Amino acid sequence: MKIRTFAAAAAIAALAITATGCSGGTSNSGATNGGGKTLTYWASNQGTSLDNDKQVLTPELQKFQDQTGIKVNLEVIGWNDLQTRIQTAVTSGQSPDVLNIGNTWAASLQSTGAFMPFDSAAFDAIGGKAKFVKTAMDTGGVPGQDPTSVPLYGLAYGLYYNKAMFKDAGLTPPTTWEEMVADAKKLTTGSVHGMTLAAGSYTENSHFAFINAAQNGAEFFGADGKPTFTSDGIVNGIARYLDLMQADKVVNPSNAQYDNGTQAINDFANGKAAMVLSQNNANSSIASQGMKDDAYGVVAFPAPAGGQQIATMVAGINMSIFKNTKNKDAALQLVKFMTSEATQASLDKSFAALPVLQGVTPSFTTNAEQAKTFEDIYSNKSKPLPLVAAEDQFESTVGKAMNQMFAKVASGGTVSKADIKAALTTAQQAVEAAG
Repeated sequence: MKIRTFAAAAAIAALAITATGCSGGTSNSGATNGGGKTLTYWASNQGTSLDNDKQVLTPELQKFQDQTGIKVNLEVIGWNDLQTRIQTAVTSGQSPDVLNIGNTWAASLQSTGAFMPFDSAAFDAIGGKAKFVKTAMDTGGVPGQDPTSVPLYGLAYGLYYNKAMFKDAGLTPPTTWEEMVADAKKLTTGSVHGMTLAAGSYTENSHFAFINAAQNGAEFFGADGKPTFTSDGIVNGIARYLDLMQADKVVNPSNAQYDNGTQAINDFANGKAAMVLSQNNANSSIASQGMKDDAYGVVAFPAPAGGQQIATMVAGINMSIFKNTKNKDAALQLVKFMTSEATQASLDKSFAALPVLQGVTPSFTTNAEQAKTFEDIYSNKSKPLPLVAAEDQFESTVGKAMNQMFAKVASGGTVSKADIKAALTTAQQAVEAAG
């Protein structure tokens, strides 16, 4: 089994789990429930809270039990903990049967050898590979190999804007980076800022490092799978993003402390910022803050004039099955159920997700214009994050370096392009050392 960078993180995670009294699922004993199997399922936090996820998923899993006789022990895990919990499960062997993963982790997790490949028989068992949207299915794992995950929820980034603020300022939604910055400057007045960012979230920062670099035509990994973090296109893309706080001053320096997207979304929903870059599952959080869906619009995250029209990485959630499960057939039945049209329609609406199934009408919003915008972004203006084993290290090293850069700017310091290149050199060396 190839562990790579997962081992060190897992050792730390094991200590944290012991300290907090948490425990990983160990349902692979093949426990029975009234003659049926019992599965352990780790779900990712998709709703407004862990409890909200449980409220949404529990009745669906009860339907599954009623249909199949298979009981599901559900645990919802927050994004700050999920990757670490998975890493610990990989190295310890104490794993759930089925779990959700961030689709950007698919290739990294596949490299561990801990997950069941979806070969032709496995795809037949869940309804066929062809039922999935190609954009979503392309995130399943390493190209040219049987994937070890399948799509569950589709997500894409969009630029949310406050319609009233734009109207009052005589502005129209931006179509280029330059227009976006000019609009944001005009809308930054008093305690209101033109934009809000999750500038303390290493995952968000790594995503926008990738997107801004892609708009410049730059790649974080070469065709040989080796990191190329220090190219001019990457340095310039990150500099452009940092400048929203540093040079353009359209982002509140306090955003450097925002370690998750919800904090930025809440600022937008409460009128503290005119724009926010977020995935389409922001809708439920915006609604929870009392902002009506007709009070905001969404456009594609704009590239600089002349840049490549990449507005998002292919975001979303996939499902995987641990190879060591003793309940493979039952696990495949759960994946089939969760990726069925009926279940998807219910969950997409609750979690504001884009369809991952072919020919399905979006149910995450009743706003037809917004649904069309996000479908176009997802299908036509997206690019998958690097499908390489070191993708997890890219997110961690580059994202955390950007956290530090934003923190420096927020404290009154300056980050030059030379500083960015030096930080990326260190990140690249860490990835190379991890092998």
